[in-house]
Amino acid sequence: MRSTLVFATLAILVAVPLARAQFSSGIVYDPTQSAHAIEQIQQGQNIFTNSVKLADNAIATYNLAHEMSLAPQSLYQPFLSPSSYWMELNQAANTYGNSQPWTNSVNTGVGSSASYQQASIPRTGQINGYGSLSTLGQQEIAAQGATVDLDNSVTSSNMQTLGTIRANAEKRQADINALISASQSSDPVQHTEMATLQRINQALILLIQEQQEANQINQAYALQQIVGQKVQQDNLKSLFQTGNSYQQDFNTVTPQQSTEGTEWAFHY
Repeated sequence: MRSTLVFATLAILVAVPLARAQFSSGIVYDPTQSAHAIEQIQQGQNIFTNSVKLADNAIATYNLAHEMSLAPQSLYQPFLSPSSYWMELNQAANTYGNSQPWTNSVNTGVGSSASYQQASIPRTGQINGYGSLSTLGQQEIAAQGATVDLDNSVTSSNMQTLGTIRANAEKRQADINALISASQSSDPVQHTEMATLQRINQALILLIQEQQEANQINQAYALQQIVGQKVQQDNLKSLFQTGNSYQQDFNTVTPQQSTEGTEWAFHY
């Protein structure tokens, strides 16, 4: 019993210094909790930094809006360089009465085919004796006739396209002037975000329409070039066919090298 009491007393004496070392300040140090507390402090600092940035952006936006509201009226003055649009083609003298319809057609796009034919030499139908020509002769005549027909079609179509664009140019310019007037207006309603976005959409639509018209003009020019290339190709093919026919006719009509041929060559 005495030995047990002695061991218990020694154990208490040994434990007292350790307890003083751990609880002398009244705070227990836990490494896991300390790391978590440091992480929370860093997150709070990041939130504070982001809040400061948001506040700076809001102040900058407000200052910009304030400066715009105090902008001088000279910023809303019209541009010094006026825009231009397709003007109507000046009326011709109309000496023989066939120039006026052509001019009206290229200004409005109406009646292009009839006005072009009226101002040009009338188209000729199939020539007399076409059916009695050889196959080669018929091909050459048909190719030249097709060139005339295609050229008439392309030219009248181009006149209609350009006339329609010119007829719509005045309305297009009115839309552009309305956009300019709204953009340079001092009315606060015209400077709201929705009004500005609406003007941007209208301007984009105008650009798309103008691009379509430019594509139509390019296509008309390409068709005209194709017809011109066809003329060159037909002339070149006709030249080869003429050379080939000449060689065949020469071999048929001209006597070949023989006694009769020599006599024919030197006869007088």
